[in-house]
This record gives sequence, C-alpha cells and structure tokens, in this order.
Amino acid sequence: MRPRTLILPLVLLTLLLIAILRLVGFIHLFFTRAGAGALTQEQIRDAHLASLGAHDGRKMLIPKIVHQVFHDWGHVGEGREGNETMPEDWEEVRRGCVERNGGWEFMLWTEIKSREFIRENYPWFLDTYDGYRFPVQRVDTVRYFLLRHYGGIYLDLDNGCLTNLEPLLYYPAWLTDGGRGALSNNILASTPMHPFWVLLTDSLIPYNYNYLFPYITISYASGQWFETAIWERYHGSKKTMKEEEKVYRIMMDDRVQDRVGEGKWVFFTQERGGTWVNWDNRLFLWVGDHLVLLAVGGVVLGGGGCWMNFLSVVDERIAEGWYILKSVCLLTYRTFKKQAPESTQLQLNTYRI
Repeated sequence: MRPRTLILPLVLLTLLLIAILRLVGFIHLFFTRAGAGALTQEQIRDAHLASLGAHDGRKMLIPKIVHQVFHDWGHVGEGREGNETMPEDWEEVRRGCVERNGGWEFMLWTEIKSREFIRENYPWFLDTYDGYRFPVQRVDTVRYFLLRHYGGIYLDLDNGCLTNLEPLLYYPAWLTDGGRGALSNNILASTPMHPFWVLLTDSLIPYNYNYLFPYITISYASGQWFETAIWERYHGSKKTMKEEEKVYRIMMDDRVQDRVGEGKWVFFTQERGGTWVNWDNRLFLWVGDHLVLLAVGGVVLGGGGCWMNFLSVVDERIAEGWYILKSVCLLTYRTFKKQAPESTQLQLNTYRI
C-alpha cells in the first residue's frame, strides 16, 4: 500500500480521535464534579446554628460585602452607560437584601464603574473586556475580578434574600450548583485573592473565542461552562488542598427547593431574569436535556463515516494489489515462455493464465 494513499484515512482518524477527546472533556462538565461535596442551604444554616450554640469560635472568612452588577445595555450609545436606575422589580428585590443584611456594604457596579475598576486594577485585561462580542460577557467577567479583588458575595439582580446571609461567610469560597450539569455563576462568594478566582480570571483570555452560536460563545468563553471547566482544572491540579484553598458548591436546584432535605432554598429567591437570552437559547436548552443521546449519536455517526471511508480505501487497495499480482504472474509467464524450450511451451499453454 502506497504511503500517500494512507494519508487521508490517518488524517480522518486523527481528527476523529481529537474530536472524541474534546467531546468527552466537554460532556464531563455536565456530570461528575471534582472537589468538595455539595452543601445544601439547610446544611449551612444548621451548621451555623450549631456553632452558635456551641460557642466554638468559628471564624468568619468572607467580608460582609455584596456586589451587584447593573449594565444598562438596552441604551448603549444613548449616554446612559452610567445609569443606576434599575427596573422597579429588581430595585425592590435589592432593597429586601439590604434590609435583611444590616451593616453590610452593598456595591452596585454600572458599566462605567465596572470598566474603570478593570482599567485601574487589571489593565492587562482591558482590551479583552472591551472586545467582548456580547455585553453580558462583561457582566460575567467583572464579577470574577470583583471577588478576586475585594472578596464578598456576588449576587445577580434577579436573586433576592430570604434572610441574613451571615451563615454563608464561614467558607473560604463557594459557588452555586443548579443541579442541571454545569455550575452556576449567578451567586458566588470568596475571600479576597482566593487562588480559585485568581486561576479563573487568569484563564479568561485563553478561553476568549467567538463561536458560531451566541449561547456557546457566552457560556464557554466567560459564563457557566467556562466556570465549570476552571473548577475541574483547579481541583485536578491539586491532590491535597488546605482549608483556605477549598471551594464549595451550594445547591440551588429550583426543581427540589420545596422538598425538605433535598436542597430547599433557605437564603435566596429567584425573580425575573433572562436579560441575556439570545435566539439560540431554546435550542441549547433542548440539547442540554438530550446531551448523552446526541453525544453517542455523534460518535456513532462520526466513527461510522470514518470506518466506511477506511473500508473503501482498503477495498480499493485490495483490488489494486490483485491487479498487480495478476500482472506480475502474467509477466513471469511470458518471460518464462520465451526462454523455455518448445516442448515446455506446449505444456505451459495448457495452464495459461
């Protein structure tokens, strides 16, 4: 078989293997979670109450700061980038959190304030920040840098507070898990300069790709899929972890929040959201519900196509080999016939190929 004829099947096989490895790594984001086990909000509340009763001197780690981001991108170019006037329903939700958390610092980050914060503290990221294709990506990324820099709790404007958030401050860092695969980035918390948020913010530029679909670009370049990928990378790089380096998952699955012991929401509420929804969101929500089936189907189709191509090449080479063998035999016969005595030629004619 000629070396040149092997190039195409080898290239296809290599591409298939790369695609399978990438696909397996991607699917992994939606299933098993490395690191510390998940905590329910009820467990956190009960642990705090038990600690108060025991007077064990448990140390508060996260500062009493709540960060919220409001970018009025519905009026970009109208001089309202610094607008702090939120929709009334969000303002009411925010007031509820302020009332239930007296003595806390609440920081509202508008477009102008967010960009100024990045420019002053992380100028190496400013070009990437300004260049994001979708405005929501700036909302995603600034929250990560705020936690890295100040620490505290980040809270989406469509999430409210049911009670005081102090029981959540005794963990070095945590994020939320909606129970649907990838982790969530709507509510996050950390001590300042926690290594997880340092790694995550340092990884934003390498992950900054524009994909065909808006949902993939937002999710994998700066949103939930990106955050989940960094979670796996962070825990995969550390065999042992000090307590102050840990990152916890707090369950916020709205499908089970009314069932006691299965993730009931103790601290937060969910209000009107969906401000970043694009045309392809519904498509990818359906894909998410059928991810395993689609992945298996893709592997089967891809592998089947590669195998059929390989078989066609093999069949072609077999036919070519048989033709060469036949030609060699015929040439040998004719050469021998010319050199053989006349009596032998008469016998050869009997067995002519």
